[in-house]
Amino acid sequence: MHTDQQKPARPNLPPPSPIEEQFGVKLLFYSHHFAPSIGGVETIVLSLARGLAEVRTPNGVTEFDLTLVTETPAEDFDDRLLPFRVLRQPSLVQLLQMIRSSDIIHVAGPALSPLLLGLLTPLAACAVIAAMIDAWAVNVSAATFWSEPFNVPFLVAVGAAALLFTGAGSYSVDARIFGRWRFSPRVAMGLLILAVAAALLTWILLNGTNPIHFTAPAG
Repeated sequence: MHTDQQKPARPNLPPPSPIEEQFGVKLLFYSHHFAPSIGGVETIVLSLARGLAEVRTPNGVTEFDLTLVTETPAEDFDDRLLPFRVLRQPSLVQLLQMIRSSDIIHVAGPALSPLLLGLLTPLAACAVIAAMIDAWAVNVSAATFWSEPFNVPFLVAVGAAALLFTGAGSYSVDARIFGRWRFSPRVAMGLLILAVAAALLTWILLNGTNPIHFTAPAG
């Protein structure tokens, strides 16, 4: 005798919220310096964030729910004119809540604050290394290479590279949030290569000249 087996009923899932219907990936940008401050990092971050915030799916839905976190005060700058949210000078609790609720986190610029706190240490160290390589290049490009090769940016980059491989320690924010404070040497090496490549690309795009001189540059 043949009997039909009943399929288990699907659980009643709650309908998606208007936010979930409107946005896709939750993207968090952290940039210590941002508008109205003027600089290379600020300009690139603003351009990148604006472009990503305006990306749409074929259905016309916003691709990214983007929030930018910065330590720069707004002063006379009106954040409402931007196509994304800006959170300025957040408390540590606010920052941790933003990190937990985000799908992707992008750290831009030197980002020394997260590095000192042991927060997103690999990404923060990668950003610091890239920024310090370019700062080192600016310093050595003004004179002969051997006049001051081991300047302050060079030492900061070496320290960030050391943290990249050793991790922030068991008392860091990374250890508290993610349950780990050190990543594999393969990941660390990949981020180090990425930092050097980003620094070289930035220098070439902004300057286009070789910063290393074995004789004093003219002028």
